[in-house]
Amino acid sequence: MNTTIKDYLGNLQISSKQSFKNLAMYPLICPDSIQLDYLLLDDALAGSVIDIVEVDKGGSVPDLKVVNKSAKMVLLLDGEELVGAKQNRVINTTILIAANSTTTIPVSCVESGRWTYRSEKFYSENRVMSPTMRSRKTEQVNASKKINNTYRSDQGAIWDEINWKAQRMNAMSDTMCMSAIYKKEMPNIQEYVKHFSLSDNQAGAVFLINGKVVGLDSFGKNHTFSKVFNKLIESYALDAIDWLKEDKNTEKKEDSADAFLATVGSAQTESTSSVALGSDVRLESEKIAGFALMLDDTLLHLSAFARSNGNKETSRGSKMERFSQRRRNRE
Repeated sequence: MNTTIKDYLGNLQISSKQSFKNLAMYPLICPDSIQLDYLLLDDALAGSVIDIVEVDKGGSVPDLKVVNKSAKMVLLLDGEELVGAKQNRVINTTILIAANSTTTIPVSCVESGRWTYRSEKFYSENRVMSPTMRSRKTEQVNASKKINNTYRSDQGAIWDEINWKAQRMNAMSDTMCMSAIYKKEMPNIQEYVKHFSLSDNQAGAVFLINGKVVGLDSFGKNHTFSKVFNKLIESYALDAIDWLKEDKNTEKKEDSADAFLATVGSAQTESTSSVALGSDVRLESEKIAGFALMLDDTLLHLSAFARSNGNKETSRGSKMERFSQRRRNRE
């Protein structure tokens, strides 16, 4: 295990559980917050100090161009959605963009039925990809890093995941976009959100659905977690709504947050240069897949997910394949 990650995990304290219906959160407390100065995606876009555009007029599904016009670094988080241009995308891994720089970043498409401009630049609607899809994307990116040292996802699989989720949640759309699922379920999502609150010195959280740990996100800077708290809760709430079980009489033993942190701490790690600044660390074991971003031996973001269990709902072979075939040639 990477020493920096191990030390970071050792400093975390697990606070009292918060829960609503089938979603639970164990706050991770860390009094020693780093002081590194950077902007987050939503603030940088709101301040017009960053432009995110297609790599060229024709565009490329798995790549976007980020132009940081600020004197500050900008932290882009894994799974954050970018809306507009030729099709909506999500960021494939957490990236620290240098000040006054231009960077090509790896992304995945979350709107398979559109390849036409709706805007010149991308903007944010404050969304993060749901943890189930982030988990599988992380496994795919980890495999891509091993094979050819790239941050590519399995684009066809992601389109399939969105299609199946949209079908289950009755949120189909003309362009098969992830955003339509969020918009349809937002009233229910907000019911979940209002039952969760930040704790003092909270750096992250372990999230459970139906008593099973789904994943964690934790940061070196507590303020960062506070800024992304709501949209992380919304993303986990979307999966909780999808997986809500009506049978409340079946008592099941809940997974342990302590045990999950220990599993993350025992995972194998491999460190390489990141997309932009810092080092990218991939985490792998039989039980989890994850990653971390570090700068000069300081942890910025740690994310880990319980591995997929072969849920039948995610088996391959849906009508979405026609979109997959149409888009794969563009990668």
